[in-house]
Amino acid sequence: MTEILKTSLRDSKAARWTALAIISITMFAGYMLTDIMSPLKPMLESQFHWSSTEYGVFTSAYGWLNVFFLMLIFGGIILDKMGVRFTGLMSSGIMVLGAAIKYYAISTTFAPDAMIFGLKMQVAIASAGFAIFGVGVEIAGITVSKIIVKWFKGHEMALAMGMQMAVARLGTLLAMAAPVPIANYFNKSISAPIAFTLVLLVIGFIAFFVYTFMDKKLDASNASLNPAPEDPFKFSDIGLIMKNKGFWLIAFLCVLFYSSVFPFLKYAADLMVNKYNVPVDTAGLIPSLLPLGTLFLTPLFGSIYDKKGKGATIMIIGSFMLVLIHGIFSLPIFNHWLVAVALVILLGVALSLVPSAMWPSVAKIIPEKQLGTAYSLIFWIQNWGLMGVPLLIGIVLDKANPGVSDAKAAGESIVYDYTQPMMIFALFGILAVVVAYMLKREDRVKGYGLEKPNIENA
Repeated sequence: MTEILKTSLRDSKAARWTALAIISITMFAGYMLTDIMSPLKPMLESQFHWSSTEYGVFTSAYGWLNVFFLMLIFGGIILDKMGVRFTGLMSSGIMVLGAAIKYYAISTTFAPDAMIFGLKMQVAIASAGFAIFGVGVEIAGITVSKIIVKWFKGHEMALAMGMQMAVARLGTLLAMAAPVPIANYFNKSISAPIAFTLVLLVIGFIAFFVYTFMDKKLDASNASLNPAPEDPFKFSDIGLIMKNKGFWLIAFLCVLFYSSVFPFLKYAADLMVNKYNVPVDTAGLIPSLLPLGTLFLTPLFGSIYDKKGKGATIMIIGSFMLVLIHGIFSLPIFNHWLVAVALVILLGVALSLVPSAMWPSVAKIIPEKQLGTAYSLIFWIQNWGLMGVPLLIGIVLDKANPGVSDAKAAGESIVYDYTQPMMIFALFGILAVVVAYMLKREDRVKGYGLEKPNIENA
């Protein structure tokens, strides 16, 4: 009996992996809705007469509330003050609300001249729903990250984060491959795939509710080991985080890296149609290969980091791959669809490398009681990129291709030239390489242990 009391629930391999499986359901649904509109861009242009700039406004809405109203930072503070159970249920509920508003906007017919703040009413309401959803999914992301640290610190933390990301990327895969077939099955209804994902989000909310019971048991087992409570989070801890150079380097690497990947996915299906002559109905299949590779590679690279270390080096390699991939995407001479397949697969490798090392490294730089706020600040900085870059790409696409949006809305078969957007993505990759090198140098100075294994007995 005494031996049992000395064991935390997280020391049970079955318990910690079961907890991970439950919370991964929520992120799977969240990631699916995040990119569900990407393959539908050509249908939005033909059915609703959206321009690339309007699509860019919609995709940038993901970060409006998180960036300008600091909702993500408040979410991180709530996480550290209130705990993972309250914050997880709150964020899951917000995701459902935002998705419901988005579904209403896309499923409703509005008058052609109905406008809100200079935007078509449909675009404005869909953007508002996406903005609310963005708050929920981002806070859910930092909550899940803290949950993984809570259950896996000293164990297979990078592998666990890799597995969770792999399940989430499966949601991205389905978001690339499934929307157009679902829409076509329901008589080309753009709202049908959104309704399908809304149901999944409700299931994810229920799954997180189930997880709260496991979390209570974990807290009880930890209390039996250490009756003295840890120092509570204080607002002064924010200042300590902000003074940490390693934190800033991780944050800048995060925003640069993800700005080269997720905004690209928003336009990837359209790129396949316009540059590689892939039919609209199947254009999402090639981008869907990106998250398919991460299903296996992110856990693999996470396991390598757990056992062998070399986290900073892994981040450098993944960032350099972005430069190569987007550089080739920008070259007009490579326009065969097989080239696109190869590049998307390589991009999936890069997307597996960097996050598998980056997110576990935060827990080596920042104390656990400050992790929620630290993750939220990193996600907040990341959201500047997730908000601004899709809008930038949409504007650049229209400016570099004058009249194409109107021609597409009129049913003409005119294509976009994607050279300039791809060059922008390559530039972000170059900057990511520079920051990753700086992080490796800072690790040598401060001794964070980014190049060391995560498993304590490794």
